[in-house]
Amino acid sequence: MQALLKRRDQLDCILIETSGLALPKPLVQAFGWHEIRTQATVDGVVTVVDCEALAQGDLVGDLAALEQQRQADPNLEHETPIEELFEDQLGCADLVLLTKVDRVDEAAQTKVHHWLKQELRSGVKVVPCQSGHVTPDLLLGFNAAVEDDLASRHSHHDHEEDHDHDTDINSVQFLSEQAFEPDSLVKRLRSLVQHQEIYRVKGFVAVPNKPMRLVMQGVGDRFDYFYDRPWQPSEERQTRLVLIGRGLVQADVEKAMSS
Repeated sequence: MQALLKRRDQLDCILIETSGLALPKPLVQAFGWHEIRTQATVDGVVTVVDCEALAQGDLVGDLAALEQQRQADPNLEHETPIEELFEDQLGCADLVLLTKVDRVDEAAQTKVHHWLKQELRSGVKVVPCQSGHVTPDLLLGFNAAVEDDLASRHSHHDHEEDHDHDTDINSVQFLSEQAFEPDSLVKRLRSLVQHQEIYRVKGFVAVPNKPMRLVMQGVGDRFDYFYDRPWQPSEERQTRLVLIGRGLVQADVEKAMSS
């Protein structure tokens, strides 16, 4: 943050994306540090909720993968139910984005919406969005000064002590000149996820005989992909994926992806 703030004249705002397991209040509290407080404020907190999972009685689409990630993170109290972590994220929110509403019917959407309203602070809005599409204007300009309003945002972890981060959580990049058929690549990635602790996969894929770039995203063993735009003449048509997990070894990932 201090390095970014040295360039504050070049920035309109800073968007911080945390993992689905992040505790929001400790991050916000960091903005109370003197070196940062005088130069930046937390405009607002946006919490993303999986409508499809919640409609089915789950908090996320892949609860097993989430639990694995939680157990790997010493910053979290492992005896605390994931439900409480979810409540912490809702309790700190200034806005809730309800994703994957296109995968459930209207009755399920209404049920989830009503449940969320009971869990949120007064005045916090729930905005449904399809395929993650939402106007950036909606996410900026809360002027909430969250670091000065933490007392009103209930958390189950308000009195926990800080811990060191798990250095085993890492990321590796898979870069290849090879083009992949999407379905074949997903099968390969699912096999890799079964044998290694991989929590997230994201990146771009070159597809044979396709002028469009493929965006690949994965959580646990669930993968989604779509074409976003044509490859630019100045770009190399490469497959570039980032895999985030625990104790990942570059050579092992490359061997599995190339076999």
